[in-house]
Amino acid sequence: MTTRPMSRPLLAATICAVMTVGLTSATATAEGPLAAPVDGASGIGDPYWPLDGNGGIDVASYDIRNSYAFEDKRLSGRTTVELTATSDLRSFSLDFLLDVSKVTVDGVRADHVRTDGHELRITPAQPLAAGTDHTVVVTYADHPASYSYAGENNWLASKREVVTMNEPHMAPWWFPSNDHPQDKAIVDVRIRVPHGREVISNGELKRRTVGKKSTTWHWRADEPMVPYLAFFAAGDFTIARGVHQGLPWLVAVSQGLSADDEAASMRLMRKTPKVVAALEKDLGDYPFSVVGGLTTSLGVGFALENQTRPTYPAVGGSYTSLVVHELAHQWFGDDVAVQQWRDIWLNEGFATFMEWRWSERHAGRSGERILADYYQNVGPESDFWTVDVADPGAAKVFDSAVYGRGAMTLQALRNRVGDRDFWRILRTWLREQDGGNGATEEFEELATRVSGEDLGSFFTAWLHTPSKPARTADNGLS
Repeated sequence: MTTRPMSRPLLAATICAVMTVGLTSATATAEGPLAAPVDGASGIGDPYWPLDGNGGIDVASYDIRNSYAFEDKRLSGRTTVELTATSDLRSFSLDFLLDVSKVTVDGVRADHVRTDGHELRITPAQPLAAGTDHTVVVTYADHPASYSYAGENNWLASKREVVTMNEPHMAPWWFPSNDHPQDKAIVDVRIRVPHGREVISNGELKRRTVGKKSTTWHWRADEPMVPYLAFFAAGDFTIARGVHQGLPWLVAVSQGLSADDEAASMRLMRKTPKVVAALEKDLGDYPFSVVGGLTTSLGVGFALENQTRPTYPAVGGSYTSLVVHELAHQWFGDDVAVQQWRDIWLNEGFATFMEWRWSERHAGRSGERILADYYQNVGPESDFWTVDVADPGAAKVFDSAVYGRGAMTLQALRNRVGDRDFWRILRTWLREQDGGNGATEEFEELATRVSGEDLGSFFTAWLHTPSKPARTADNGLS
């Protein structure tokens, strides 16, 4: 995600205390029922947002089938969640805000109740044994714009267009989920809209089914994704597609923009496949099977790295660095997601650094020059240096220091260990964490292992100390 060139309000961090219930698994036997099934915890354990995610379950896939009415901004539908119980469960939760009319587990109606405003607590007719697979179907209808969570009002819509893009939360406004980066799943999306409207989502368009008054658009991504990275946009869009070096691409631009803005945005979106090809030279193969982008006409103040198809505000045709940032996230943030939200610099610092790398590859300032300019121009008294980059706190997960100082850390590391070892570190990180999650401590360990250098004081200065690093060779500064 990037907040440039427009600013985005800081996300509120006030959360209700989590009602945690122990997750110790009881022992099931073939002769009888589970001895002591428990209620799965209402959160996965992230200290920034304790209600995000849920205990006792691991989701494999979401089959989302929604209808959207533009006039009254009403969303209705049914989502099928395939999951595995990781504990013996009497009940479990999904993160969801909308009004639910029915829940079934393995075809049998289940009790459900709203708790903490954000949690859909489900009690199946029979407890779930640890290690068993289950099908949960949730039916709902509501007006997403009427809900907020963690200080966020995330439904972005007009009477002509809607787009579900935000971070760190978006899924609970349009499908029930285990909403935390630790639980990736396959996402299959069907959205029904009135005739004449287009729907864009992640992955590949599988089918467009035309009915008497409406059209259903079916999109599916081949690779598992974090829930907030799933999206759909519906409205009037101009679409372009093709194949570049074997990689299929599809981009879309809202027709709600002026003619000049629409043309400029399409020029920017069409740069997507070539930007990916350039990033591959440093990072290795693009991690997904398709790529693309979407520009909305709605008043969003940021771009977001939705998996396979980032979403953008209208910023003109020359803002290539924004596309670089969001496509770099396909490696850093999407393929390798954060372990906890405190690790957000592994997304934003890395994507910002790849903007610097793009600059030096395209006759702009080098990464070393940008680092030096940052260091020289930001005085030691600046709030920029007071953020603990490796643990910024919920209120500062998108602080400029997470982006800027995060990128500075990487360029300083490059200076410290040399170009060869630096790119070996990044590629090894992507290879070893491929498709999973990463934490700051893991990156620090890997950098030390690959470079063969003691980098403890380096990372302490750059990531864990709320003050300006000293200008020393040990800190990658000269």
